[in-house]
Amino acid sequence: MRRWLAHRLTRTALLGILILAAPAGVPAAEAPSRILVGLDGKTFFDPEGGRNGPNGHDAVGILDVGDEARPRLFHTLPLDNSVYGPPTNLRVTPDGRLGLVASSVLMRPEGTAWYAQPDNRLHVIDLAAEPPRVVETLTVGSQPSGLAINRAGDLALVANRAGRSVTALSIRGTVVRPVATVEVGDEAAAVAFAPDGKRAFVAKNKAGRIGVLAIDGTALRYDPALDMPVGPGVYGLDVTPDGRLALTGNTGPEPSDGHADTVSVIRADAARPVVVDHLGIGDTPEALAIAPDGRHAAVSVVRGASAPRSSPGYTPTGAVALLAIGPDGVRRVAEAEAGAVTQGIVFSPSGAYVYVGNYVDRTLGVYRVEGDGLADTGYRLPLPGQPASLGGR
Repeated sequence: MRRWLAHRLTRTALLGILILAAPAGVPAAEAPSRILVGLDGKTFFDPEGGRNGPNGHDAVGILDVGDEARPRLFHTLPLDNSVYGPPTNLRVTPDGRLGLVASSVLMRPEGTAWYAQPDNRLHVIDLAAEPPRVVETLTVGSQPSGLAINRAGDLALVANRAGRSVTALSIRGTVVRPVATVEVGDEAAAVAFAPDGKRAFVAKNKAGRIGVLAIDGTALRYDPALDMPVGPGVYGLDVTPDGRLALTGNTGPEPSDGHADTVSVIRADAARPVVVDHLGIGDTPEALAIAPDGRHAAVSVVRGASAPRSSPGYTPTGAVALLAIGPDGVRRVAEAEAGAVTQGIVFSPSGAYVYVGNYVDRTLGVYRVEGDGLADTGYRLPLPGQPASLGGR
């Protein structure tokens, strides 16, 4: 779906995000478990196709997942943001204190229609405030999209899609500042740190490649010789907790076209990272997440649900796919039905459950991991908007 949107940058506007939250005055280690969901209020998938509306109708929902099987909506925060690009345009610091939210695009009117144009803002949210509040808005690169924060919590990276670059931001308490930007030669849609924080991977969506960044303090270095081919429309990107593998979701040249797409497996800890496998995953793997213990990955598969109903690739629902990660490689082991236009996907804090946002249905679906199986619990949390993205700590 992201590529479908990219072809319509002047026709499409998408807003919605996520952030993780920790309540005021509670240390991060003791804070209740929160997951954030970005609620898009300006882009809609109608039977005839996509349509857009004005800015100002988005929100961020904070979910309490203390009961992992039945998360509840804890709080909402009005905030302009964007689902344009991968549903990873926000992150929370490891201590739960701050949320960083990229605003990728804004809408502009032209006659009776609304069109998307790149934004360049990054919101800093104090999650310890009661209630959470925006403390600062920074200027970063053009069309900031995917975000990542290192394990130390002192450095963030933002992929600037239209800017074809990655910006590093230092984090000191509640103060966040851009400190470096490196050009990567192509649209940069998502970014993910290696566990040691000395390397990061960049999803170059249109080029269908993964770039590699070397990190020394706050300095970034990009070597184009290390680029790896994975597949067109790469947006999903995550690294296993041990740093051994990275997985990418490749939506294909025309998402929601009825044709199968892939997840690529990268040996990430080698001096020269290499692609070691490709797995068939179905039509349009929109987002992926790796479990906290590194044993599984979950993928939200849109299938044809974002296409107009007249399209030959149209399907009314999407799916959740489960991958098993082992010493001998990655295997697809299970799949369960999901709602219409699946977007963000995250594991619960324990890894026992998978949450997926069903955009058109305005619900959060909950699935239980049972060994290498995936069971739909049947629980659907109604949301006061279209869930464009999900983020968990």
